[in-house]
Amino acid sequence: MKASPLSPPALTLAATAFAALGSEHRLAILRRLVRAGPEGVPMGALGADVGIEGSVLTHHLKQLVSAGLVTQRRDGRRILCSVSFDRITGLSDFLLSECCADHGGHDKGTAHG
Repeated sequence: MKASPLSPPALTLAATAFAALGSEHRLAILRRLVRAGPEGVPMGALGADVGIEGSVLTHHLKQLVSAGLVTQRRDGRRILCSVSFDRITGLSDFLLSECCADHGGHDKGTAHG
């Protein structure tokens, strides 16, 4: 039942990202951005879609950006927000890297039961 060692930076990055997702609002924002794909969503439309606007939206986006889960870029007068798919994939890999290790491991692509 011994887990493989993870470097302190890897644990810190994962903990920071998961802490950022510890809010229903931030999770809703992230899910909306995942649905949008790499093109992203203008900040105003994002707020309207998830029911959060103004300084509250800015606060939640700041947390997600700080955790590396969301990126923002200027497009003329708009700010486009998009999910960092590499970071999300990394978090998924982080969780699943120890999958079934106590039972001989798990092959990618095999369904869990």
